[in-house]
Amino acid sequence: MMMTSQLGACACPFPGHIYPIQSNPIDGIHSVRRHRDSTGMQATSIFSSSKPARRHRHPVPNPVSSPFRSRKKEHGLRLRLRAAMASESDLPDLSAIQRVVLDIEGTTTPISFVAEVLFPYARDNVRRHLADTYGRSEEARADVALLRAQVELDLAQGVAGAVPVPPEGEAAIVEALAANVEAMIRADRKVTALKQLQGRIWRRGFDSGVLRSEVFDDAAEALRRWRAKAYIYSSGSREAQRLIFGNTATHGDLRHHLCGFFDTTVGAKREASSYYEIWQTLGTDRPSQILFLTDVHQEATAAKAAGLEAILSIRPGNAPLPPNHGFPTVTSFAQISI
Repeated sequence: MMMTSQLGACACPFPGHIYPIQSNPIDGIHSVRRHRDSTGMQATSIFSSSKPARRHRHPVPNPVSSPFRSRKKEHGLRLRLRAAMASESDLPDLSAIQRVVLDIEGTTTPISFVAEVLFPYARDNVRRHLADTYGRSEEARADVALLRAQVELDLAQGVAGAVPVPPEGEAAIVEALAANVEAMIRADRKVTALKQLQGRIWRRGFDSGVLRSEVFDDAAEALRRWRAKAYIYSSGSREAQRLIFGNTATHGDLRHHLCGFFDTTVGAKREASSYYEIWQTLGTDRPSQILFLTDVHQEATAAKAAGLEAILSIRPGNAPLPPNHGFPTVTSFAQISI
């Protein structure tokens, strides 16, 4: 049975709960109020009165169309717009920029793709790659020689994870080299021997279609917009860089929007001399006519010391920047006009 009051009854939207209608002596019209029943569930009651509705001298504004709320909403929009304009105004004057040099990881490409896709693929396939290619080409012999030299240096410096490579015995050499490469990958070493070998391994993955790279949408659009101005500088080998930009999952081949590639053969990314060499290669009149974009504060510092303009890229998953780092930042390349 449905329980009723003298003015009728209202069924709760929850089965089995009936709530009596009560009169409203103020305005005499049906109204709806929200309350909670004894179980804590939200319920609805309709209130009514037999008295005629009493008109208010000053009409009560509709909360939805309240001028105050509209002004508050407009004020919030103005604040957000002002913040966005302030962010762009904090960027340096880029009207003299003639070349743009881009980092990859955390700048044009998500860190997660490098850390969760590329690195594991190289780690899982290093033994197979070395075994399949050992001594079979000049390229493979050069890779092994470079690895041997790096391992000897690591052993002399007491680098953790370095193990001696025997002078002979293909299986033993491959096993020792693989162990050293795995240790380098775990430590995220930025040495040329590792980066060059990773590029070779990734080439097989990209050629087979197992790997497809990721590039941020705004980065791909900027490369199209900055035609004949953009270069890449990454700790990854130049081959790896070409693979990443030549095999994107959603933007196809972006290499024709790039003018060149730099890797650690030009120098370490945290050394100012590396950026001086890049300036000399690009041939602008002044280093300040080159803009460098990176997510790493130390790299931006080195570039700035060499006279380049530097902007820090803030992307999801990037490491937090130090407070008071002193560099302008962007969250999208769409903020950069050159």
